Amino acid sequence: MQKQRLTPTVMALAAAGLLTACGTETGGSGSGSVGSGPRLTGVHWNVESVTVNGKKQQAPADAHVKFDDKGKAEGNYGCNGFSADVSMDGDTVDFANSISTKRGCDKLDFEESLKRALDNGGLKAAVDGDRLTLTTDKGDRVALTSEPSEASEPDAPLTGTKWTVNAIGDGKASTSLPKEVAGKAHLTFGKDGTVHGNLGCNNVSAKAEVKGEKITLGAPRSTRMMCQGAAGETEKKLLELFDGTVSYKVSQHGLSLTADDGTVVSANADQKK
Repeated sequence: MQKQRLTPTVMALAAAGLLTACGTETGGSGSGSVGSGPRLTGVHWNVESVTVNGKKQQAPADAHVKFDDKGKAEGNYGCNGFSADVSMDGDTVDFANSISTKRGCDKLDFEESLKRALDNGGLKAAVDGDRLTLTTDKGDRVALTSEPSEASEPDAPLTGTKWTVNAIGDGKASTSLPKEVAGKAHLTFGKDGTVHGNLGCNNVSAKAEVKGEKITLGAPRSTRMMCQGAAGETEKKLLELFDGTVSYKVSQHGLSLTADDGTVVSANADQKK
């Protein structure tokens, strides 16, 4: 059977056991709900727990998954963000080509368990009300819910938030900033159509026009300090964002920026009051 891109209607029907062998998805508004069940796309699915080899681990507050209607998924393993391609065959869901940031985390055991479960391939999906369960062929299980957890927070606003850069990648791999630069590089997008911040060494400002899921950044204006080593390399990579259009995504207190050349910059919202 030919694999299909994940769509909310097909996914929800299959998970509820309502998709016949000869059935096909037609028309519809794309809401992807069956009865009172939640939409799979556009829903912030909080990971409640992961069970691997019979050992159940409770999820950190940030662990979550979001599906879109274009065969993509993104989320957080509990500390590191990730994205992946998603396809399905009947009620079987496959995550592929996953990439993630590489931050140092306190709960790496949970992250490794969740990543291994999602990357297993052939996950069986089952929806029950506001709950989603993904089960591997070995019986490992990821339990998720669309109900907000007590610790969950709304997405931080793009504008007015100080976004501290924590990783830079190329779409295939993402690496944390060197310790010499960690916590120094940051960007703040203003409601006045500008962005200002620091590239790890020099301060920077530019025009920033937000439209839909894109930001058009003007030519950068920066101070002229000589930057060498890790600071210089970080600044060079961050400058790739400017004088062009980048795609952006906000998920709770995380931001990703993707430049036309494939450079991916990950940042966290400053939580300091």
